[in-house]
Amino acid sequence: MTATDTATGGPGRIVQLARQPATAPVAMDAAGSPEHHDAASRNPGMALDLDWVEAARVNLSAVERRTASLPNRRSVKKDYQAAWLLKAISCMDLTTLSGDDTPGRVHRLCEKAKRPVRADILEALGVADLGITVGAVCVYHEMIEPARRALEGSHIPVAAVSTGFPAGLSPLDLRIREIERSVEAGADEIDIVISRRHVLTGNWQALYDEMKAFRAACGPAHVKAILATGELGTLRNVARASLVCMMAGADFIKTSTGKEGVNATLPVSLVMVRAIRDYGERTGVRVGYKPAGGIAKAKDALNYLALMKEELGRPWLEPDLFRFGASSLLGDIERQLEHHVTGRYSAANRNPLA
Repeated sequence: MTATDTATGGPGRIVQLARQPATAPVAMDAAGSPEHHDAASRNPGMALDLDWVEAARVNLSAVERRTASLPNRRSVKKDYQAAWLLKAISCMDLTTLSGDDTPGRVHRLCEKAKRPVRADILEALGVADLGITVGAVCVYHEMIEPARRALEGSHIPVAAVSTGFPAGLSPLDLRIREIERSVEAGADEIDIVISRRHVLTGNWQALYDEMKAFRAACGPAHVKAILATGELGTLRNVARASLVCMMAGADFIKTSTGKEGVNATLPVSLVMVRAIRDYGERTGVRVGYKPAGGIAKAKDALNYLALMKEELGRPWLEPDLFRFGASSLLGDIERQLEHHVTGRYSAANRNPLA
């Protein structure tokens, strides 16, 4: 991270990370000629390339060395840290996925999504006029309508988990219909879960066909493919599943449902973002990334932002290509921002989420 991404304008004043327009990569059409691909457009997918999938390998020791170096080598302090934490908020899918969710809880969460940091903290930081919000609000299907009502006029998208979340073991036709129902209800983004058995048995054609069907059912809604990486056995399986889902048209690939025993980790994330980079280099298409589950501390968010910037570049520091799946992360970030302003750590109940 460099100082060119943030600036200070006097004591305690933060200027948000520069929003550089993403330059679209060059893709090739069927005839082999370059064609323009809009960075904000959908991933059109491609035919399943089993040779590419089977060739995917992961050097575990190299992955562990690379990710172990991030917390020690990449550190930002003071005003720069505050700016990066504000950036993390803008890339957050603020989430509630509990069996006791109610319209009232979702309404409160949406109000927090629109105003994620207390006004007095933003004023002290000098960013009260920047209109900082989270990237999206993520809910179950039944809570789409309450979320849409609460977010009306805010331009914050509603994301819905689907396809038998979190296990993904309901009949395929029901999972497809669930997607369609959520899109009809107004969800802007759909987080689907893949069938882990297809990965564990190496049935890449079945995974590709399933993902293609999910992508088609999403229609205009962007689709995030949840790999449930903690249940895939090996990092090589993670790499191959990432490639197959992107080939089938996933707009984002996502680590976890948050319900597995092991959720987002830096080694898994490195493998997935390298797959995104490989896919982009071969096709000219940018695919987004979403780590989810277990990311609860501000320092963790900084590590993930550093990973994205170093591995994929500046465009992956914007919410159209990067999201945190988070339910408690925002509370710790707001607490760190208050410490930056006042020099004191506040009690957690001063920064409620819902």
